[in-house]
Amino acid sequence: MRAVAISQPGPADVLQIAERPMPQYTAGELLIKVHAAGINRPDVLQRLGKYAPPAGASDLPGLEVAGEVVDGDFSNTEFKKGDLVCALVQGGGYAEYCAAPVGQCLPLPQGLTPLEGASLPENFFTVWSNVFDRCALADGETLLVQGGTSGIGVAAIQLAAALGHRVFATAGSDEKARACEALGAERGINYRTEDFVAVVKELTAGRGVDVILDMVGGDYLPREIDCLADDGRIGLIAVQGGSKATLDLGQVLRRRLSVSGSTLRPRPVAFKAAIAHHLRTTVWPLIEAGKIKPVIYQTFPLEKASEAHALMEASTHVGKIMLQVV
Repeated sequence: MRAVAISQPGPADVLQIAERPMPQYTAGELLIKVHAAGINRPDVLQRLGKYAPPAGASDLPGLEVAGEVVDGDFSNTEFKKGDLVCALVQGGGYAEYCAAPVGQCLPLPQGLTPLEGASLPENFFTVWSNVFDRCALADGETLLVQGGTSGIGVAAIQLAAALGHRVFATAGSDEKARACEALGAERGINYRTEDFVAVVKELTAGRGVDVILDMVGGDYLPREIDCLADDGRIGLIAVQGGSKATLDLGQVLRRRLSVSGSTLRPRPVAFKAAIAHHLRTTVWPLIEAGKIKPVIYQTFPLEKASEAHALMEASTHVGKIMLQVV
């Protein structure tokens, strides 16, 4: 099969088309003929040599796919050959075929193309796990999304807004801030020209927000502590702004604040399967009703994966960057 391999750690052009053996599915897995795959920030980090795949995972990049089930272990599953599915995987998505654990597969939402379906898993698994499970965003609570026009940000804004929450989001330009508002954020905040702490405090009458989804870290964390309401929670999913921070622990104590972090890729299949169940029952109906829509910025053929990575690193996109495989 054709696949995109990382020839050596380095810039985007180290991504090369290669011939690889077709993956062999094992017990509890499906073999998917990949129609499309999503580009995600961890793929870029893996290409740079900064995020190694978990033990036993494919060395090929790609954490989410959609396509046709062509073989697999069909015991204890509703899936069968010919079904269209989307799936979260530990690697191997940039290829014509990919094996995926059954528990991490979901039926393609009605009305969506495989290209649209492939844009969903990594972002919605991550958002559900961190915003709704770890940070327990509850009815009547507010959410601040850092990086609102990223794939994660677009998913978080739409999902929280669809479930009735007030959502605020930061972005790197006025145009992107307005894009956040079009997706359902009450207010998009240009972090280059505005102080997100001051804006959020004003919008919440000084109270602050209940939950912050943070992919920046670094010097954002102490500012986010100031931005939280009492009993507020921060869910940290990346450290694009640095892995070191100085926090006012007095505030954490007095106001009962929580900071938690997680990465999804190395978690066991059972953990991800539980998230998939929540997505199937809560999120997929919202997608099929048109209340949440895939936002695809640009699509590249498999052989131009390097151009897709260069676009990801330029950070000019709103939504998902995708690979069309067939």
